[in-house]
Amino acid sequence: MSISIVLIPAAIAAATWAASHGEKRDSEGRTVIGVSTRMRDVGLLTEALADTRAVVTQRSDDSLIARWQNVSAHFHRDPARADAAWEVDFIGQGRAERRELSQVTEESVQGIVAAVDAAYGRRVQQAVLTRLRERAPQAGMTIASETVDDTDTVTVVLDLAV
Repeated sequence: MSISIVLIPAAIAAATWAASHGEKRDSEGRTVIGVSTRMRDVGLLTEALADTRAVVTQRSDDSLIARWQNVSAHFHRDPARADAAWEVDFIGQGRAERRELSQVTEESVQGIVAAVDAAYGRRVQQAVLTRLRERAPQAGMTIASETVDDTDTVTVVLDLAV
């Protein structure tokens, strides 16, 4: 008997990210756009951010700051709930008094969100594959085949050991 498992690294930004507190300004006059996520794993999120060429400058279990060329993002969540999803504030870089200000827009945030979401999906897919490879023998199964198509969808066929 065989079981096929299909793992799709779907970028589901529309479902995963939602505007939480919209657009506002910080004390330096920079635009701040806030969103909510369903992402939970800080390790996978950190790796996904690196995949998008972000530099993570601060990381704890309930706070993370990532910087791209002209935008930074402050990821934060309720420290009382380790499994809580992340809230994110995207902020343009630079200083208003020097007129070096780079403003974030909904469009620029959507581009970043799509890239992070896709990278996070790939990281989750790889984590699931790793666990599957590790645990299949314990469940009396062997991996008969593993294929990856041009959309990065992975199909794993497991055979039940007799």
